[in-house]
Amino acid sequence: MAGCDDTSGGGDSRPSTPPPTGSASPESPGTDVPDDTEEAVNETREDSVYPEVGDPLVDALHYDLALAWTPESDTLVATERLTFRATADADRVQLDFDDALAIETLTVDGVDTAYDRADKDLVVRHAVEANEEYLLEMTYSGTPQPFDAPTQRSDFRLGVGWHVTPEHEVWTIQEPYGAFTWYAVNDQPADKAFYDFTLTVPEPWTGVANGELTDTTVDSGLRTSTWHLAEPASSYLVTVAFADYTPTELQSSRGIPITIWGPTDDPEAIGETEYAGEAMDWLEQYLGPYPFDTFGILIYDGESGMETQTMVTLGATPYATSRAVVIHELAHHWYGDTVTPADWSDVWMNEGMAMYLQGMWEAEEEGITIDQKMDDWALFEGDERDYAGPPGDYDPTNFGSGNIYFGPALMWHELRQRLGDDVFFGLLRDWPADQENDTADRVEYLAWIEQETGEELSDFFDAWLLSPTTPPRD
Repeated sequence: MAGCDDTSGGGDSRPSTPPPTGSASPESPGTDVPDDTEEAVNETREDSVYPEVGDPLVDALHYDLALAWTPESDTLVATERLTFRATADADRVQLDFDDALAIETLTVDGVDTAYDRADKDLVVRHAVEANEEYLLEMTYSGTPQPFDAPTQRSDFRLGVGWHVTPEHEVWTIQEPYGAFTWYAVNDQPADKAFYDFTLTVPEPWTGVANGELTDTTVDSGLRTSTWHLAEPASSYLVTVAFADYTPTELQSSRGIPITIWGPTDDPEAIGETEYAGEAMDWLEQYLGPYPFDTFGILIYDGESGMETQTMVTLGATPYATSRAVVIHELAHHWYGDTVTPADWSDVWMNEGMAMYLQGMWEAEEEGITIDQKMDDWALFEGDERDYAGPPGDYDPTNFGSGNIYFGPALMWHELRQRLGDDVFFGLLRDWPADQENDTADRVEYLAWIEQETGEELSDFFDAWLLSPTTPPRD
């Protein structure tokens, strides 16, 4: 904000799906793994909210994805190179990968390897040893299908993962999961990895992804763009899209390059997103320097907004492209992207702070105090708890509801009043800087706050995060 029959043997029982005549074929992915993958080494875990997704045995270090999209036939032809570390000895490795896509070849360290598939589970029958690194390479093809989202939100009624529009354009959103609809992945937030993308599509369309656009070539009517994400990211923060885009180049006052990727046939669809430079300037007052090298916004044919790392994904609606949402999604680059919750029970760590910062910005714009803004939000915050549960112990079928936004925002304001502005805003700046490109859970986060402030805050946080009713406010 995303039990079926087992197929055993040497590989997938589905027939290979060859690309149609005249279709896009993937360029070979790059062969270089980042020189230092230490930054992508993680303490993996089984998620407490969605344990069926992800496997703590796998610590992904680098995904190299070559994706070719043919709009005429809605066909994806892909090559993946995954460098991973095994966290324990085992006789097999499990990844998340939807069986809507047919695997043509699969090797580990260059050797053909048998595998089993069932729904979204890909079990690779290759023995691994703890702390050893392996290279899994796959070729696959087909038409990816979105996956049901564990939420009642109307903007996620189409599901999570890979989406194809009636015009054959592609967009991807995958919170709390769904990356497995288009590549083999350890689809859990505790596992951050580096990414490189090689995206091919018939011109004038362009493939857009996270990070820096490093090269664009056109050959035989096909445009290939390469993208490099220089900092590790969780899979839910990855985005890929194919459509006819026109870029708008901007920059912040510090010179951070900003690109808005809007639909060529609808220039007005970018809404107020050109505010991004001013939004970054405003946030840096409170959070410190933007923690990445580039920033972009991708406009897609949908309704939601997602803080996909360095390339925010926004639906082409007036609300999703509003200045308030730009502030919110950009704020996530400190709270959610550079420091990411290690477990989905702690999504409030992302949304509560982004919502509070959005509230501060809205109060300034409206000419009211932040106290007044919080009073307004408090009028309905209790209803959000009733609907979806406490922010830190929510209903897993109601992911991303208002309870993880407004209650934690009120909590941060109460803490601000208790600690004073100097201490509070010091915490806001220091936490993402201290945890840069890392993951954390609430135990680690709250212990850090107590250490920094010298305050005993267990009862305070328990009341705000775990109580079924709104705590009293000062």
